[in-house]
Amino acid sequence: MMNQNAKIYVAGHRGLVGAAIVRYLKAHGFNNLVVATSRELDLREQGAVRAFFAEQRPDYVFLAAAKVGGILANDSYPAEFIYENLMMEANVIDAAYRNGVQKLLFLGSTCIYPKLAPQPLKEEYLLSGPLEPTNEWYAVAKIAGIKMCQAYQRQYGARFISAMPTNLYGPGDNFDLEKSHVMPALIRKFHEAKMANAPSVIVWGTGKPLREFLHVDDCARACVFLMENYDGADIVNVGMGSDITIGDLASLVKKAVGYTGETVFDTTKPDGTPRKLVDIGRISALGWRPEIGLEQGIANAYQWFLDNVNAAPDQVRGLA
Repeated sequence: MMNQNAKIYVAGHRGLVGAAIVRYLKAHGFNNLVVATSRELDLREQGAVRAFFAEQRPDYVFLAAAKVGGILANDSYPAEFIYENLMMEANVIDAAYRNGVQKLLFLGSTCIYPKLAPQPLKEEYLLSGPLEPTNEWYAVAKIAGIKMCQAYQRQYGARFISAMPTNLYGPGDNFDLEKSHVMPALIRKFHEAKMANAPSVIVWGTGKPLREFLHVDDCARACVFLMENYDGADIVNVGMGSDITIGDLASLVKKAVGYTGETVFDTTKPDGTPRKLVDIGRISALGWRPEIGLEQGIANAYQWFLDNVNAAPDQVRGLA
């Protein structure tokens, strides 16, 4: 178990997952947290990262820093997605080892799994087939991070573990329509349509793909749980254990926002992976379960949008 006075570095503390981890740690009495903005510490720069670790000497590291985005962003900026993610994770993981970090948790993504892998996705399906083309750059970078943690554990005995969360949403999400994932994009689209009394909202794709959504506060709780209860080299899925079609998700968001117009699916746009449901048997066997239901979580995310992004439209990108 982590001592509440242990020095804990949360990389990416202003992003969706990092902010949730910080909230959880503070709420549970951890009072020696280390954070740094991207202006204070550029994780892409090896020298800066090594100097930071040498000075701070953290006991634990949550590596939640990443360049993230939806289908459009991944497809538009492939070079940035692979380069920036590779550099950040390589620098942090190596510096953690060099400076005696007791334990590190690396946050991956379920996009690491093959596009047509059997459902639900089990951890052993990693590297068993081709990736989804629209986000393979990000996926390859995340796979490299996983393998780096495993290599450092194998060669040096480092307690570096990896968690693979499913699609996340909640407070701190990115609501920029050009860069956001499906949940925040739908929230913003339906809200703006409601405010404008627009007759319809256009949703990309057919609405048929199945997706799993986990509230980011549940993910944060799982990350701390794994840090305290898991030391294996194998990756661990973190999810709800159930999924929903994009069409049904749109209906839930529409209801939460209170929009009464029509939902129109643009079938000329890509659907992405047909289904992406993770098997959570491994983390469930350790004793962890999700607690926040989808309707409750959507209501929570929409309220955060109203209180933060909508109240300050010039900050529409959220905190990611």
